[in-house]
Amino acid sequence: MRPWISSTKQKISEQSLDEIFSDALTDTPCVYLNEEREVHVATEMCVQYLESIVDSIVIRNNELKPIGMVGGYDLLNFLRMNPSHDAQYETRVKEIMSKNLLVIDKTILFEDLMKKWTESRRAFAIIPNKFQGYSPISARKLLDVGIRCKTSTRISSIPKKKMITFHSDNTLQEIINLMFENKTRKLVLEYSNQFISDRIILKEISKILKIHPDVSNFLEIPVSEIQLEDVEIVKEDLVLNQLCEKMYQMDHPYVIYKDISITPWDICNVLKSERLAESYELKSGKVTCPNCEKEFNLDEL
Repeated sequence: MRPWISSTKQKISEQSLDEIFSDALTDTPCVYLNEEREVHVATEMCVQYLESIVDSIVIRNNELKPIGMVGGYDLLNFLRMNPSHDAQYETRVKEIMSKNLLVIDKTILFEDLMKKWTESRRAFAIIPNKFQGYSPISARKLLDVGIRCKTSTRISSIPKKKMITFHSDNTLQEIINLMFENKTRKLVLEYSNQFISDRIILKEISKILKIHPDVSNFLEIPVSEIQLEDVEIVKEDLVLNQLCEKMYQMDHPYVIYKDISITPWDICNVLKSERLAESYELKSGKVTCPNCEKEFNLDEL
């Protein structure tokens, strides 16, 4: 290897999070909620944070120790069992939280993290930071890694998964059941480019709690009354780093290319067989020797 080239052929899956992210690994603090707070508070917080800054709210006890997490899965599961207005105010988050909060350290290999996420079906973990607290690691954070990949992988090569659709005459109960049956957080409205997600449902619940406190059963709400969002349609068969750049700039990353839908989790699976590139590799396929000024093709080095 030439001394002016410092990139590695090592796959991302074989590197630790510390090697992949360096100082950026713990640059974002977790979002916390005390275990005694009511479910409606967690609902409101998840509307703000799901799929954006973090993907779950970390639950702490009175000693500020992390003891669990609450995300879209936990809140929707609670909602389908307890669809009343009162349940949101009378139930504490400690009663519905997941206790399987994954705490990792910076030496964990990306491959091992993916195994843990796949087993738990929750792409979320926390890692100690220098501020004596914790920082979140989620699928969305891995988009930054995708941006720094040197690869010829394009959207069209990403494995297709069945796109689950719903009808405009479905009720919220039917929507949530579809999500749990198909193990997905997003459903696309049939013959359209609109979708519904756990975050959108929680946003509607939060609004109803404030404006229509007389609603007795949330599950009876027709989906036609819920404000859906548009899927970002990608028309070009983008290279992985271009796709990740596009998704990174979105508040809630989710795109469709032809019949392929892509979420940050799909990017994580692709990254297992990719490698990182140096910054100059992302700008050019060539590098110039600082001594003889001769150009070299990076793929040949």
